[in-house]
Amino acid sequence: ILAQDGEFSPSAPFRLPVMSAILRASRAVVTRAAARQVVGRHFASPAAVKLGKIVAQEAQHEKEQYQQAPIIAEFTKGSPWKFEHTAGEVNLSLSQTLEDKTKVVVEWQLSSPTDMGDEDEPEESNEFTITVTKPSGATVVFYCSTERGESHRYVIGNVSCFASEEEANNQASYTGPEFEDLDDKLQESFDEYLAEIGLHEKLCDFIDATAADAEQKEYARWLDNMGKFVQ
Repeated sequence: ILAQDGEFSPSAPFRLPVMSAILRASRAVVTRAAARQVVGRHFASPAAVKLGKIVAQEAQHEKEQYQQAPIIAEFTKGSPWKFEHTAGEVNLSLSQTLEDKTKVVVEWQLSSPTDMGDEDEPEESNEFTITVTKPSGATVVFYCSTERGESHRYVIGNVSCFASEEEANNQASYTGPEFEDLDDKLQESFDEYLAEIGLHEKLCDFIDATAADAEQKEYARWLDNMGKFVQ
């Protein structure tokens, strides 16, 4: 619409359609934004709500029942061994360096709950390795497992011996004979050597206790993660 001076001048009939179009566009933008919020909003299904409640109950039960075995604190207090376990992982280890710079590493994994025996006691048995590495890289690895008993708390499966770190890391390297096939005197000498570097009854007790303790902690962590997932 032209004014008398020839310049453009919007009038009411013209402005109304323009404003209406702007309002419609604004409403559309608001509607789309609201729709995105609705889509992104989490709606828990009845099954998820039920699962969440049961998980929370189980988590609370585990928290109330948890007790750490006394041997764990007793063993690590003032011990030359350094204990390591990273949350979320199944591996556990003890390590120490001897006076001659030889490094000793004991490694094992958390254990699943065991079946009850005839006397209603769990038959604890955990496999572990003891790796002894000289400064030169020469390495001996003992493959063992704990066992219940008063006189002897572990058994040796076999012993590997490697001339270098490279050979120790080679999957094709010879892993050594079965321990029970060795001469009795040789077996006794290996037992004495392991005792000298720190393998004794309390260390085996520590392995069994921490294997079970770590499993309990990881199960509690799993419950916590599951509870957050179904929220």
